Amino acid sequence: MAISIGLGFSRLPHFPLRSPLRHQILKFMQVRLGCAAAIEAFDDTESEKVIESVNDVARHRKTVEWKKVNSNDLGISNSKISRSTRVVLNGLKRKGFEVYLVGGCVRDLILRRTPKDFDILTSAELKEVMRTFSRCEIVGRRFPICHVHVDDTVVEVSSISTRATKFGRDLSFDPEMPVECDEKDYIRWKNCLERDFTINGLMFDPYAKLVYDYLGGVDDIRKAKLRTIKPANVSLTEDCARILRAVRIAARLDFRFAKETGLAVKSLSSSVLRLDRGRLLMEMNYMMAYGSAEASLRLLWRIGLLEILLPIQAAYFVRYGFRRRDKRYNMLLSLFSNLDKLLAPDRPCHSSLWVAILAFHKALADQPRDPLVVAAFSLAVHNGGDLSEALSIARRISKQHDSSFHEILESQFLDSDTLRDNVKHLAASVQGALTNMTDEYFVSRAMAEYPKAPRSDLVFMPLTLYLRVCKIFDCVRGGKEKGFVSKQGSKIDYELLALGSLNEVRHVFARVVFDSIYPIDLKYN
Repeated sequence: MAISIGLGFSRLPHFPLRSPLRHQILKFMQVRLGCAAAIEAFDDTESEKVIESVNDVARHRKTVEWKKVNSNDLGISNSKISRSTRVVLNGLKRKGFEVYLVGGCVRDLILRRTPKDFDILTSAELKEVMRTFSRCEIVGRRFPICHVHVDDTVVEVSSISTRATKFGRDLSFDPEMPVECDEKDYIRWKNCLERDFTINGLMFDPYAKLVYDYLGGVDDIRKAKLRTIKPANVSLTEDCARILRAVRIAARLDFRFAKETGLAVKSLSSSVLRLDRGRLLMEMNYMMAYGSAEASLRLLWRIGLLEILLPIQAAYFVRYGFRRRDKRYNMLLSLFSNLDKLLAPDRPCHSSLWVAILAFHKALADQPRDPLVVAAFSLAVHNGGDLSEALSIARRISKQHDSSFHEILESQFLDSDTLRDNVKHLAASVQGALTNMTDEYFVSRAMAEYPKAPRSDLVFMPLTLYLRVCKIFDCVRGGKEKGFVSKQGSKIDYELLALGSLNEVRHVFARVVFDSIYPIDLKYN
């Protein structure tokens, strides 16, 4: 991972320039070959326990029964639909249009989870949606939708006619109309076929209280299985972002891949290099900032994608013998496990927080520290750089630290000056780690000790995010910030956290570090 400014790669000035196209082709081939080697580390026998055979997948596609299921039987309550979404649904319904909830929100309602957002599909043309709501605009060129503003939220509305036109251009997968199928069912069915995974190919009419399941999505939800709608190789080649989306969904829901989907995810994983850096950051943020970072890291490592997206962290796993399907914890996973406990799909954090945790861990992995130093450092981050207060509080900690981490040394006595110097040195090390994480050459060398591993110098952190993370830690070396008031109490303001409020980010960072170093459930020997 390296800093990107605009769409270009960051470059150190003394490196010779190469042809951009040739460089990209060589890099793609290099990562693809390396990724294949990484994938060979999988235990195929073990993987059979969690994924189906290809023949079962093919048979499943041929025998899927169209179902219309009463939403009450699936445990869906209309009260779980957000107020802003109900306003839009009611507005369109009163005009006589058909309206459906579609995609991941239906899946989450069936799973009794709080949806991150709600997507509406309607029989109305987009211009008719515009006429229905005063605060509404059409966005998107390739696939236009309406953004309807209700209070402080935006509800996305797409039109069946728009989606049908788009679908009609897909010559690679244009199914014929089944026998004895009425027109409305056919339109709904074709719309569902456009989507990525069967569990996202459901439509819910909240007025008729019916869930339309044409693809076996309900059964796959019950079986906790992630399966592409189109043949997996076709689907993931058509849109390589679906690879990252598959990881995100499987990690968040604790679902397993159907075998055809799993094999395609692994074999096509290097194609994510075709995505622009903004999209990569967005997908990584969905994995890391919404309460499933630990599971996402484990799954990225398992399928050989961590070496491409976060090679520094992949090198850490290799260095300490962390196997592809390892169930154990290490400090990196513990940090993100504790972050996950504080977050949820409707309570995310700003991307600066998880990047800060990566940099902090990298600094400790490079040079282990005394637990007192780590405690004082996190306290100084929390209180805006008041080292005297941080050292005083840290010395009063009587709880036993977790001694299982390689990154934490055995406790020893440190006088005040030594402790202060060590805390400042850790702050400098975190800054150095962040710089290394955002240096293309350094990132490309992260896996150099492992010749069969992929070599990736992927860049997706923008300069603005890098500077924002620096700001989190600057106070430790620069001294107490004027006018800074540290957050009081333990309650998290999730609205401010999502916006990247320095107070909230520092508060949660310190809390995550303390929960990891001094876990509540630590067993004494």
